[in-house]
Amino acid sequence: MSKQNQTHDPLNVDEALSTSEAFLFKYKNLLIGIVVAIVVIVCGFQAYTHFIGEPNEVKASEALFKGEQYFGNNDFESALKGDSLGYAGFLKIADEYSGTDAGNLANVYAGLCYAQLGKYEEATTYLDKFSADDYMVAPAIIGTLGNCYAQMGQLDKAAATLLKAAHKANSTTLSPIYLLQAGQILEKQGKNAEAVDAYKEIKTQYGNSYQAMNIDKYIERASIK
Repeated sequence: MSKQNQTHDPLNVDEALSTSEAFLFKYKNLLIGIVVAIVVIVCGFQAYTHFIGEPNEVKASEALFKGEQYFGNNDFESALKGDSLGYAGFLKIADEYSGTDAGNLANVYAGLCYAQLGKYEEATTYLDKFSADDYMVAPAIIGTLGNCYAQMGQLDKAAATLLKAAHKANSTTLSPIYLLQAGQILEKQGKNAEAVDAYKEIKTQYGNSYQAMNIDKYIERASIK
């Protein structure tokens, strides 16, 4: 995946995002937990229910379950590539069951594994394959993509993707997180007016959120530059 022209040192990007409480790769237990819980509970239940009576799909559901155990134990390599005990790995499941619920879930898990391993380009490839209409699942995956783009230095794409996630979620839980991250990236790029818009959206639309508590300082800082 080619990088956009406007890139910055990853440490600077990290500094710009460090105050975001749910920054995906610094605060794994918060946002990764949200994503995984939603995927397992919402998508997983529907997928496993659909698998009943379909021998191949039953196999896939069992494979996903084992992979989820590896993922939960932070063994991302085994979750991705399988083990010597018969577990195929998310990559193989995604390939063999492409177009099915199992393959769809395997894609998102593969993307999350790659993100945790710092392989952000591979993460975006698999996360981009995941499809869901659920109002919490889809924005969470889009937000994850945005954070991967930030880590790759693709700041224009990162900000746009995070804003998309925020607007798609339209929730006090996720939207302020993505708006704050987008605002910080825009501010780092010198796009202060756009950053202020993102910060003001937190204040006006999500005033009861945690991120809104200190949002005035972000608005003031971006406004005087």
